[in-house]
Order: sequence, then structure tokens, then C-alpha cells
Amino acid sequence: MTQPLSVPGRWIQCPEGYRAFLPAPLPPTFHWTPSLTRALSDADLVLGRLAGEGRQLPNPHLLMRPFIRREAVLSSRIEGTQATLGEILASEAGALANRSPLDLREVANYVVALEYGAKRLKSLPLSLRLVCELHAKLMNGAAPPHVTPGEFRRSQNWIGPSGCTLLNASYVPPPPDYLMECLARWETFLHDRRLPPLIQIALAHYQFEAIHPFLDGNGRVGRLLITLFLIERQILPTPLLYLSAFFEATRREYYDGLSAVSGRGDWNAWLLYFLSGVARQSEDALSRAERINSLLVQWRSVSIATSSKVPSRIVDLLAANPFITPKKAVQRLQVAFTTVQRGIDFLVKKSVLQQVGAGKRDRVYCAQKIMKILEEPARLTPLPR
Repeated sequence: MTQPLSVPGRWIQCPEGYRAFLPAPLPPTFHWTPSLTRALSDADLVLGRLAGEGRQLPNPHLLMRPFIRREAVLSSRIEGTQATLGEILASEAGALANRSPLDLREVANYVVALEYGAKRLKSLPLSLRLVCELHAKLMNGAAPPHVTPGEFRRSQNWIGPSGCTLLNASYVPPPPDYLMECLARWETFLHDRRLPPLIQIALAHYQFEAIHPFLDGNGRVGRLLITLFLIERQILPTPLLYLSAFFEATRREYYDGLSAVSGRGDWNAWLLYFLSGVARQSEDALSRAERINSLLVQWRSVSIATSSKVPSRIVDLLAANPFITPKKAVQRLQVAFTTVQRGIDFLVKKSVLQQVGAGKRDRVYCAQKIMKILEEPARLTPLPR
């Protein structure tokens, strides 16, 4: 006889007339089908390759900086923020931004929260306390008036089309009176080590979104936790894997997968989707990192043609941000403006850098070959072997 799937939770009728969902404790019962076993094996294999190659890269921390910003842009885009990766990187390099300051702030906050979380794991495990700290970083200066950064909600929230109410919402998470009980069980499951880590974080991500513990920022915090979980379990040495690109490219499948668990307990479909995302994005990140590193090696060898060390040092800066301004480079390299400008002019001549815009003052330059790699759409099919 086929083993029944776990009930994902129960709907309760609230005094105000609406129904809210209480997710059942994790882990659920799900079927270890051949397709699920194969998907887990594939995801583990390519994630292991990414981790191994990441340890071999000569400058993984520098290379990860633009990837972290790419993740921040795509995670924020799922929530409606319109800032582009180019705008974020150009702004950080010192260029004047055309985008709304709030959009830039939301993306910048995501970067701060992710980098903060990776460092904080050295002294604090993934926990409700860390979740609140991440939320405070994420919402700092960018929270709507009704949102209290770093605090779990004390009122009911809901999900649905613009203008909907609690009575016709698509989904209503646990009422405030049930919230801490649900979160305590979720935290307990995070520390359980009986399941394969990728299965565990897939389940934990669903549950966090189902609980929806904050009035705003739940999706971004939930996506942050995936990367931090993999670092905490020492599956990844640094923030190398980002699933927001996959979720953004398959947004309908992402929300349908979450809804299918709450609606009918379709755990296997969600797990297959999540594991596919891990495998695809691991391959994708590995391909991008290798190609960017190859460009940097090539550009450093070109820089040897000049007696000055400044062009090579500028190339090192491009690993962290493909946009550069002379003024910012002067601050970073601690050399004279004319020396920096000569170094930039040399790299322009060698087609490493290109000037962005036609301004003669406050010039902005970009290593467009790196930007092209970073801005490629997410790869949703396996790379040829």
C-alpha cells in the first residue's frame, strides 16, 4: 500500500470570519521516489563541485562580491524592487544614481544582511534570534511605517492580489496567537540533522514562508536563510549559491510549488523543484565564476606590459565591482589622481574598460565583459557535460 503523504497543516476559522493556515511540524512524510533520489544526487554532486572549485579560486571573496549583489537585486526584484545590477554596482563605484534611493537602499540592505549573517554564524547558529537580526538589517531605513524591523509581527498579515482583504486573500498565515509556537517548532527542525541537508532546507524554506512571521520582508529573509544554512552546515565555504535567480526566472512555478504544499500536501513536487534549482544554479554560478576569473587572469597578464603596477591593481578592483570611477579608485589605491587616470586609460586602450556615458567630468568606466556575464539570464537547463 502506498504510504499517505503528511497533512501539511490545518485551516482554522478565526473570530473575524477569515480562515488561517497552521503548518504542521516538520519533517513531513514524503515519498522517496526514484526521481527524488536522483534529483538529490544530482544536486549534491554539482553543489559539491561548486564548493570544491570555489575553494580553488585564487580570489573567491573578491569574486563573490558582485554575485552577492546580483542575488540582492534578483531577490528584491521578486518583491517588486526595480533597481538593476548595473545601477547598484555603478552607485557603489561612486556614479550618480538615477534610480529611486529607496530601491537602491532595499538592495543594499540585502547585501548588508547577507554579509552580516555569514559573519554572525561564527558566533551564533541559525536561530530565531539571528532571523530577527537579519530582518533588522534588511529593513533598516526601508521599512513601511507599520513595520517594526527585527520584530515578529503582532498582527495578522495575508497574501493576495492588490486590494484584497483577509476575507478574500489567497493565503492567510498563522494568527499572532499561534505565531511563536509555529516558529519554535521551525527553529527546532533547523537543528535536526536526520535528513539530507538539501531536503531539510527545502522543507524549512517552505515552512518559513508558510509562517510568514514578519509584516514585510518574509521572502527576502527566507531566501537569505537558504545560503546561510549551506554555510553553517559547511556545505559551502562562502556565499557561492544563490537561488533567487532561479526563483525569479520561474516565479510562477515557485509560488505554485509553495501553494501546492499548503493546499494538498504535494511535498515531492516542491522538493523536486527546489533540488532542480540547486543543481541548475550551482552549474550556473560555477560557469560564471570560472569565466570571470579567466578574464581577470587575462587582464592581469596584459597589465604586465606597462611598468606601472596601477593597471594590475585596478584589475583587482574590477573583480569586486566591474564599475570604477577615478575618484573612487584614488581612495582605494591611495595613489595620485593622474596616476589612476593613466592606468584607466591604459585599460581602455586594451579594451578592458569602456567609458559609460559621454561625461568629461566624474567619468564612469565599466568592464563590460564582466557585466555581460553577470547579467546573463538564469540558466534553467543543465550545462552540456
